[in-house]
Amino acid sequence: MPLDPQAQAHLDIAAGHANDATRAWAARPPVTPPEVPSVADMSIAGPAGPVRVRVYTPEGTGPFPVTIWIHGGGWVQGSIETNDTTCRFLTVGSASIVVSVGYRLSPMTKFPGAAEDCYAVAEWVTANAASFGGDPARVAIAGASAGGNLAAGVTLMAKDRGGPRFVHQLLVYPVTDSGLGTESYELFATGHGLDREDMRGHWANYLPGDAERANPYAAPFLAPDVSGLPPAHVITAEFDVLRDEGEAYAARLAEAGVAVKATRYPGMIHTFFNGGIGFDKTYQALDESGAELRKAFGTA
Repeated sequence: MPLDPQAQAHLDIAAGHANDATRAWAARPPVTPPEVPSVADMSIAGPAGPVRVRVYTPEGTGPFPVTIWIHGGGWVQGSIETNDTTCRFLTVGSASIVVSVGYRLSPMTKFPGAAEDCYAVAEWVTANAASFGGDPARVAIAGASAGGNLAAGVTLMAKDRGGPRFVHQLLVYPVTDSGLGTESYELFATGHGLDREDMRGHWANYLPGDAERANPYAAPFLAPDVSGLPPAHVITAEFDVLRDEGEAYAARLAEAGVAVKATRYPGMIHTFFNGGIGFDKTYQALDESGAELRKAFGTA
């Protein structure tokens, strides 16, 4: 199908193109994020110093299930703050505590620094969930784009190290392969919000050298064995360079016996899952993600 009109207007605004549709889109009311009863910033001990986290607690009486959220941004940008609206929607939609991770960014910190920070948070959550009203037996891990890459990498690390056991992984247009050679990279190389050259630069900033391109903690699709990983919900966007590698990873998981739900959002572009962007399909995807998390937690 063609680009969704809301996505097209968003791209037109970014490109500085003005017409009636873009002016109407630009004039829409800002997104009002949902209120949550408690939002607390704290730091946990990481592999190279403190790692900042933000803990969102939903309505009700705990212990609550916990969703670890890892933001995107090509490993070089993004933050707890830029994902605040998304985390509020996920907290309400999943009826879980959401722990948002402020991992170290590239190029100051190269791989595996960000992955190790996220793994440390996962260990901390499972060891300390009761201290903030969480249930250590019901922990999910989730992320978008580079955050989806880190979430997938952490599940592999946990499997290899006998670490945290997750009941679910939510991977939103995840980076899973370092090759940049899929059909979607050719089809949407420019003009759709995330260009191929952007990703080439992100990989160059993230990895310490080409030898790490085949490391499965950096490129989960290249893992020799993905059996035994947590049940997965993989979301992709039709007009996104990362579409095909996300869907290929979902297929690999399914072939290995992992329970997988894969959803491609037609007409959508990279970043559409961001709760502040305001597309109609943003909230469809957030609602779907919350519903899948509740199923995994046994609270649907």
